[in-house]
Amino acid sequence: MEMIVDNQKLKSAILTGLADPEMVSIINSTMDQSRSVSAIIRETSIPHTSVYRKIKWLVDNNLLVVDKVAVSDDGKKYSLFYSAFRALIIRYENSRIVVEANQNIDPVNRLTERFFSLKETLRRKSYFSNKSRPDFYDCPRE
Repeated sequence: MEMIVDNQKLKSAILTGLADPEMVSIINSTMDQSRSVSAIIRETSIPHTSVYRKIKWLVDNNLLVVDKVAVSDDGKKYSLFYSAFRALIIRYENSRIVVEANQNIDPVNRLTERFFSLKETLRRKSYFSNKSRPDFYDCPRE
């Protein structure tokens, strides 16, 4: 899905992110599949502190998406990240910067699916918690 980026903050973030080779490596690493911070570090060989700082900046500026939060075998939570864009085209025309972006549809669809499945789950829980349900204590006793 191709779109022209009108939001100045997002446009500036895209240009800033593309100017940093380490951020470009992180975006490339997460383009085709979700990756954890550990996987990104292994693939890119960027130092730990830099990866954490740059991922936070990329997420805060909507260039990376938290695809899901998983739990490791030892019970620790970790996030999987996915690039928000598949391709970017940047042009300078008549004193104006034009940014065209192809969204990476998978993370957008995944987030939408999760939102609606969560909404449905909450609706069902709310329905059942508000509904008076029979309990074995409510049965007549002899």
